[in-house]
Amino acid sequence: MLRTLFSPRLLGLHLLTIGVVIAFILLGRWQLGVFTDSGKPQSVTDPAPVSVTTLAQVGAHLQTVAVGRRVTAEGVYDAGRQLLVADRPPDVAAPGGNVSRGEGYWVLTPLKLDDGTLMPVVRGWVARADDPGAAVPGGRITLQGRLRPPQGTDGVQRRPEGVPAGQVQTVSTGELINLWSGQQVRNGYVVAQPPSGSLTQVKTDPPIVNGELTWRNLAYAANWWIFAGFAVFMWFHFVRDAVRADRDRDRSPEMVLEG
Repeated sequence: MLRTLFSPRLLGLHLLTIGVVIAFILLGRWQLGVFTDSGKPQSVTDPAPVSVTTLAQVGAHLQTVAVGRRVTAEGVYDAGRQLLVADRPPDVAAPGGNVSRGEGYWVLTPLKLDDGTLMPVVRGWVARADDPGAAVPGGRITLQGRLRPPQGTDGVQRRPEGVPAGQVQTVSTGELINLWSGQQVRNGYVVAQPPSGSLTQVKTDPPIVNGELTWRNLAYAANWWIFAGFAVFMWFHFVRDAVRADRDRDRSPEMVLEG
């Protein structure tokens, strides 16, 4: 049997089968990777900036398609209502709250638009609450930035003892309406790009959409692995037939002699 298994004709079959099986397995893994990647969030083409008033309304939910959009806004900063968002790294995707305690502040200033509504603007980031760079610029402001949805007040682990006056821990539209009483506050907030004055830029990403799983790639992966199994099946039958044929050939002289 061993002589048959290691004969030149079967050695070639062994090597061919190994190569085919490895290739089919790798092709299946490639298709599985394509399937997995298709479900991940994908960046979309960054649309041109539009006025913030077209996307952020008063008392209306922010549409998913508006998140991350570039917007423009014109108005005057309301310095008396400025707040610091405590325990925030300069990245909207980073966790905030008690887990980021001491990592700095977002400078949150309402921009009073021409219609009298307030648009919350994260003008930038500072490491210390007393940073002079947080001073509010005067006069009429024209800014660009990216629109972000409001943050839930339960979305971060808050400091047990709370924060000092003039600070908040989330950019929550509902909380801002209470703090800026008597004002009409537009939903969401704008992350200014570039930041105001000497403030550090707060990083925020362009719009993304949820990927759509391409099930055909999963089917392709299964097909390649089935082909690999079929190759092993055919190899087994070729080897079995070769071993049987050699056994029959070895036995035939003995059968002739006995006859």
